[in-house]
Amino acid sequence: MPKNTSIRSVLIIGSGPIIIGQACEFDYAGSQAALSLKEEGIEVSIINSNPATIMTDKVIADHVYLLPLTCESIEEILSERNIDAVLPTMGGQTALNLCIEADERGIWKKYNVDIIGVDIAAIETTENREAFRQLMVDIGIGVARSKIANSFLEGKEAAQEIGYPLVIRPSYTLGGTGGGFVHKKEEFELALSRGLQASPTHEVLVEQAVLGWKEFELELLRDSNDNVIIICAIENFDPMGIHTGDSITVAPTMTLSDRCYQEMRNQAIKMMRAIGNFAGGCNVQFSVNPDNEEIIAIEINPRVSRSSALASKATGYPIAKIASKLAIGYNLDEIENQITKNTSAYFEPSLDYVIVKIPRWNFDKFKGANTELGLQMKSVGEVMAIGRTFIEALQKGCQSLETNRLGLGADGRQNRNLEEIMYSLEHPSADRLFHIKDAFEMGVPLESIRKITLIDKWFLIQIQELVLLETELKRYQLYNIPKEFFMTLKQKGYSDGQIAWILGNVSEEEVYTRRKSLGINRVFKMVDTCAAEFPALTPYYYSTFEDENESIVTDKKKIIVLGSGPNRIGQGIEFDYSCVHGLIAAKEAGYEAIMINCNPETVSTDFNMADKLYFEPVFWEHVREIIEHEKPEGVIVQLGGQTALKMAEKLKEHGIKIIGTSFEDMDLAEDRGSFSDLLKDLDIPYPKYGVAESAEEALLVAKEVGYPVLVRPSYVLGGQGMSIVINDEDLEKAVVKLLRNLPGNRVLIDHFLDRAEESESDSISDGEDVHIIGLMEHIEPAGIHSGDSHAVLPPYSLSDNVIRQMEEYSIKLAKALNIIGLLNIQFAIKDEKVYVIEANPRASRTVPFIAKAYDVPYVNIATKVMLGANKLKDFKIERKLKGYAIKEPVFSFNKFPEVDKQLGPEMKSTGESILFIKDLEHPRFRELSAKKSMYLSK
Repeated sequence: MPKNTSIRSVLIIGSGPIIIGQACEFDYAGSQAALSLKEEGIEVSIINSNPATIMTDKVIADHVYLLPLTCESIEEILSERNIDAVLPTMGGQTALNLCIEADERGIWKKYNVDIIGVDIAAIETTENREAFRQLMVDIGIGVARSKIANSFLEGKEAAQEIGYPLVIRPSYTLGGTGGGFVHKKEEFELALSRGLQASPTHEVLVEQAVLGWKEFELELLRDSNDNVIIICAIENFDPMGIHTGDSITVAPTMTLSDRCYQEMRNQAIKMMRAIGNFAGGCNVQFSVNPDNEEIIAIEINPRVSRSSALASKATGYPIAKIASKLAIGYNLDEIENQITKNTSAYFEPSLDYVIVKIPRWNFDKFKGANTELGLQMKSVGEVMAIGRTFIEALQKGCQSLETNRLGLGADGRQNRNLEEIMYSLEHPSADRLFHIKDAFEMGVPLESIRKITLIDKWFLIQIQELVLLETELKRYQLYNIPKEFFMTLKQKGYSDGQIAWILGNVSEEEVYTRRKSLGINRVFKMVDTCAAEFPALTPYYYSTFEDENESIVTDKKKIIVLGSGPNRIGQGIEFDYSCVHGLIAAKEAGYEAIMINCNPETVSTDFNMADKLYFEPVFWEHVREIIEHEKPEGVIVQLGGQTALKMAEKLKEHGIKIIGTSFEDMDLAEDRGSFSDLLKDLDIPYPKYGVAESAEEALLVAKEVGYPVLVRPSYVLGGQGMSIVINDEDLEKAVVKLLRNLPGNRVLIDHFLDRAEESESDSISDGEDVHIIGLMEHIEPAGIHSGDSHAVLPPYSLSDNVIRQMEEYSIKLAKALNIIGLLNIQFAIKDEKVYVIEANPRASRTVPFIAKAYDVPYVNIATKVMLGANKLKDFKIERKLKGYAIKEPVFSFNKFPEVDKQLGPEMKSTGESILFIKDLEHPRFRELSAKKSMYLSK
């Protein structure tokens, strides 16, 4: 049926700040849904408390409410706006839970608001473990043996009846929070207690553990005519026992028989139809016995999920966009396929390539954490890679991770301790994939690896083949590698750097030159949803090594924007926000805007955000060949965080124009030692410092500058490796550790300004004028990373004298560093004297916060300044903030209860929210103000 014309205004509930288990995939879904509804002439309002995301930007919705995700906020919006319907399926578990609470309070009924995209009964059925289990039994779908428990006694009785091993699954939680395996009786009481506490309804499911079974996910869509299609089937590389968010996943499925797949499809459709009468999206998870292909249902989520974003990017089928149209009444056959433009959305995608998702962990930020993977999700981000084969995509995924790997091994970072390797295979953590390869290299038989890991033999054979190829390569020298074999290596995903390492006596550049001389070039294939059955009109590409190139270069002037790769602590969704605005601004300035990124969760990798999208690793070899193919006017590195910035030197070496601030000036700001020398020349105060290349030198420097000292490497992100030490012994340990982990890097030793206040500024410079975007006052003192600090905009207690110094130094540094674009500066303040701690010549985590607070599109302005399309004086900038805005960091320590939660110079927060207050009498502000006074008096 056509669109429901009674729906003229829709409220979309967002997911709030980024936490482990609920990341920017929901902001991607919400953004896509909002744009989809606006296409239909519907007025879209969004509630979300996350200032760092593009979802809370005016380019996405008509009305944005940066408010806490509470029923009180919902009522505030409904009393102000005439909302016809609420769409809660785009904001993850947070949005669904809020929708249920609002329904229980009668808020939707009070304001005559319809719930679309799902119904309350479906949410209740799928979130209540016992109701879900009973429904599956009623419709003839297999489930693991289980019993519900609302008390300690009921849980113990269930365990006795089912037997070990068991799984504890709390109801109504996110990312597996509170869940876990129990292998023996002695572990049960603690696990049960944790699960009951984690569930908001004090309810857990005690379930038979099907450890070692295969795990699969299906993404479905259903319309109001009860038509259901399967968008994507995803196979987990890791067997049951590891949360899907922490599993390597593959699409299409690689090891599933057609009979089992068809049965799984039928069951998924049956499940979706059974949970409620609604039009929208659904994610279904199954487990399959590898011995006999028995299928059991694990869970069903009547909303978009982490896998929905992955499936959208994997297939080119915009799940959230179509789901939102179904929610307002359209049927699948009435909606146009966004990529082919000549088929309908009632057309299941078909893949002629393979995608691999690899999670990204940040265990280094959680010292002492239990790094073993299990039912509770622990990864902070993910990458997706596309290749013609599984192994090509797997290697590209490894190159995308930002962990200094050149691919799957063959890069000098292999583990050669067999005992450690075998332990890692049995107790999976972040490095297990690499340790599987290491095990093969050390001669461990395939069957032994399979028995320990329970990973399907087919996947292990693919990895084992790499070891055989590397043995073959060692027979050659660079000049005599046969072209056919060289081509095979590249088709298997080997980077030029890996080949150079295996050969042992050549550089990556020499391998690149030899490869080019043989005519082995990267070509670009289109993601088209239909395996080339119909022509695609959307320019969305991945690279491989074949003959035909499908990426046609236009004669337009082009700009490439480098993305930030996977989310991790210290580099998150704020850079995706910046990249999106960079693309928009480049297009407005008359350029063809080209995006390179590998993060499936982000809006910047939506196929219709850029004029051309290359879903590729932000890895030099890949970026270089895209640049050679497209021949852009230049490359923007300022918007993609440290990932993009690190590529500036390579761009400079190869004569590729960097848009905005030059490499030399960015490097000057990044090199802590050189930057301190600049401050000295400018007569800008800074903490006394020295540079050391050994522990002995560090002791001498510390003696000169005086304890306490801040120890840090140059060129770091998120405070990585920083520590505050108070004596020689601690200093020696810190320096030795840094030099071991960052060989060749100089260590900086700064005098630490104890009990100093901290603040920061963001500004834009066009080379002539400097506009200070905002000055922020931190609640936490210097010594706690700015990303972990509460920040108040504008400052509330800093004197006019201090603010004048901050403004003076911001302008002076912007001019001295020849900044064209953005600059973030951090200050320490003691006894009315302002010291500069560091300067970051790029977008920062605070720029979106300031832009939302003042309602000014600062990244758009900065990009046009970088491109030379405008000068600052061309813009009429009017700030709209009345009162104050507070940036509040959010942590995911609940995932790591065993770690030290003490904050320090290394960032630990996973996200942030924004709070607007009218005056300083607000209770939350008074609480923070008291906290600051306490810090400074300690």
